[in-house]
Amino acid sequence: MSKRILLSDDEIHILRAMEFKLKKGGYEVEITCDGEQAWEAIQNRKPDLLITDCQMPRLSGLELINRLRNNPQTADIPVFMLTAKGYELSQELLFDQLRVLRVLAKPFSPRELLQDVDAVMQQGTVKV
Repeated sequence: MSKRILLSDDEIHILRAMEFKLKKGGYEVEITCDGEQAWEAIQNRKPDLLITDCQMPRLSGLELINRLRNNPQTADIPVFMLTAKGYELSQELLFDQLRVLRVLAKPFSPRELLQDVDAVMQQGTVKV
């Protein structure tokens, strides 16, 4: 059974590029266009990994991850964050408090994303 990845970003071209690369890598992929849709998808079927944009309508990526971490059923979901803000975000907040495994600044390499996803799915570790 393949691992399931939930992608959430309000930029459809980024979603489609990630979806294509991850499906080609053997993963089951579900996409959502905002944080509320992502939260609903997580409630319906818990993913093995969440990849979320930071800035999205209705519920931001940070709010989504905070919601995940505060719910015992979803607190252990590994998370990657996409951001156009880059290093403006607090490293302490992202890595220590929200336990984000990887922050990818846009634009990012889909090949490197797949390598990091493979690392998390196969060994449970990824470079930060």
